[in-house]
Amino acid sequence: KLLKKVHGGAISLGFTSNKNSSEVFDIEEKQLISRKSVELIQDGSAIFIDGGTTCRAIAKAIHNNKKITCFTLSLHIAMELVHKEGVDLIFIGGKVSRVSHMSISAGAINELSQITFDQSFIGTGYIDAVHGLSEFDWEVVQIKRAIIKSSKKTTLLCISKKFNSQQKYKCVNVNAITSIVTELAPNDKLFEPFKSLNINLI
Repeated sequence: KLLKKVHGGAISLGFTSNKNSSEVFDIEEKQLISRKSVELIQDGSAIFIDGGTTCRAIAKAIHNNKKITCFTLSLHIAMELVHKEGVDLIFIGGKVSRVSHMSISAGAINELSQITFDQSFIGTGYIDAVHGLSEFDWEVVQIKRAIIKSSKKTTLLCISKKFNSQQKYKCVNVNAITSIVTELAPNDKLFEPFKSLNINLI
């Protein structure tokens, strides 16, 4: 039960979206990332929150009275935010993946192209300073590219164990994002390969 079979091979269950909080890997690290990330959200802003367990942690951490407009493709994120009084929630619809519980259709990509986010908070399965952000699912790659293209600033939420990993489908170069938030201190040696890329390390 350590691996999940996917097209072309297998991936660690730690890198997949889990349905139940009891199954979330590295939950303490993800909660620390969420506490750092929620401080970056400005009142009155229009933000996007991606799917996955790390992004779900930031959705949980947003204060009930935080005045923002939040877009998402994720059913899990939407369910975390729908009861928060200050959040104006907008769900971007389309075909929903049975695995990630996210909209992944061409229609969702078209909707994303018509929006400008002040800031997006995204996750990734794999990140390498040279190879960039990558995924094993081509549809997810297209969605990630559309999110980043529609964002003034893009903040990557990422546990450090995903550093120095890559998959066959590249999303973007690392310098296409604005900030990386991890559970690490900004001066941690694992950040060394990223320090020359003009990215905020949080």
